[in-house]
Amino acid sequence: MNKRTLGLLAALVATLIYGFNHTIAKNVMPTYIQPFGFIFLRVLGAAILFWILSLFFKNQKIDRKDWPRILLCSFLGMVINMLAFFKGLELSTPINSSVLITVVPILVFSFSVIILKEKVSLIKMLGISAGFFGALILILYSPVSGYNAPNIPLGNLLFVLNSSTYGLYLIFVKPLVEKYNIITLFRWLFLFGFIMNFPITVQEFSSVDWVNLPLKQAVLPMIYVVVGTTFFTYLLNAYALSTLKASTVSSFVYFQPIVGIVYALTTENDSLTIINVIGMLLIFTGVYLVTKKIESNI
Repeated sequence: MNKRTLGLLAALVATLIYGFNHTIAKNVMPTYIQPFGFIFLRVLGAAILFWILSLFFKNQKIDRKDWPRILLCSFLGMVINMLAFFKGLELSTPINSSVLITVVPILVFSFSVIILKEKVSLIKMLGISAGFFGALILILYSPVSGYNAPNIPLGNLLFVLNSSTYGLYLIFVKPLVEKYNIITLFRWLFLFGFIMNFPITVQEFSSVDWVNLPLKQAVLPMIYVVVGTTFFTYLLNAYALSTLKASTVSSFVYFQPIVGIVYALTTENDSLTIINVIGMLLIFTGVYLVTKKIESNI
């Protein structure tokens, strides 16, 4: 199996883990832990795992010129990205989160046009517009929900912020994963992420009743988020980025709604509305128009 195939497989597995996460993490908040407290646990747990794993790999010195980029990637990928997603998940629904994450490829391409000066065609502009209007429909529509979703428009807006920062993270981190050992890189990214998250998240983390947490409803989902959704997905996506284009890795997110929606519906944690469907179709159309030519060149 060649590196490109392994990279595609790594991106797919990471996407599947993320797909289940929308409902699993939602069911824990805010009953057992609030969103920012969950981020404290998530980043701390991943940092510890990466530092332990780094003991079994040769230490690699980071060039002084790369530290600002590492700090920026940590801020985008381990702070704003995570805080926005988990707070959005508390306020909105699993289906909305799994759908709105699919705007990442559109955002990555848009950022590539602005930052990397990539050329944009009429077809891709139509794709960006379709994705934008699809996301806008989901953000502005606020149905009465029985699924513990107190502020769907604000939650959906936070999902777009999450997607935006993740898209930027993929662009800025790619040169780093191509240059450095993944384990060495991520132990620093998560350490800095923990330091930056600490003052924002420590209060909610401290308020958790750790002694009385139920195993099935709280402890196991928390382990899944820390070990699966954080440690393994960042590791898998970093490996995928080392062999594939950032736009290709980001395009895998449109598999998330398939997993996320099916899981949310079968576990009766969410429901579909006609607005969901219209917004989804516009976003999927936009993703297809933006990514189809890119993917044919990898």
